[in-house]
Amino acid sequence: MNTECKPEQLEFQSLGRREVIGRFDGGRITSDGGGLLLREVDQRIGLLDRLAACFTDHRNPESIEHSVRDLVAQRDLTGERRVREQDRGNPLAASSTLNRLELGTPESASSDRYKRIAADNEAMDRLLVDLFLESYRKPPRKIWLDLDATDDPLHGQQEGRFFHGYYRCYCYLPLYIFSGEHLLCARLRT
Repeated sequence: MNTECKPEQLEFQSLGRREVIGRFDGGRITSDGGGLLLREVDQRIGLLDRLAACFTDHRNPESIEHSVRDLVAQRDLTGERRVREQDRGNPLAASSTLNRLELGTPESASSDRYKRIAADNEAMDRLLVDLFLESYRKPPRKIWLDLDATDDPLHGQQEGRFFHGYYRCYCYLPLYIFSGEHLLCARLRT
């Protein structure tokens, strides 16, 4: 038996006097409004360019399609600018490409065959502090630091996991340093 699952619109229970209708003719849209906010922040303070500058890219420039900035931003949502014809229409860098960004280390990136992009953790820490200071017209005379660790439970054999006795599970346990709402440092500890 074949099922036809292509309704033009779905009607839901009304919300007060308002009709609630689901339609599927909007084209390429997103419900991720956070991306719009990030774009606005990026345009005002150059966030993505500044973050991309915290990486060293040892890849052969003639062999890459996605710049570090593109990998950080995942900008090409439609995939129209892809170099290879067979990739056009596929919007984002593959997970293997993103792993090269996330897993490269400064010690090995220049010689590693695959993980040839290295993050400079100190540069990222400085960026977070710079963004914090730039949010004030005049730097504050005093700040209070809040150091928090947040468990991120894991299910499997992920690299960098460890057993935490208090939480009774394998997890990542990143350390965050805040001043009020401002993140000043984020560090994944092994």
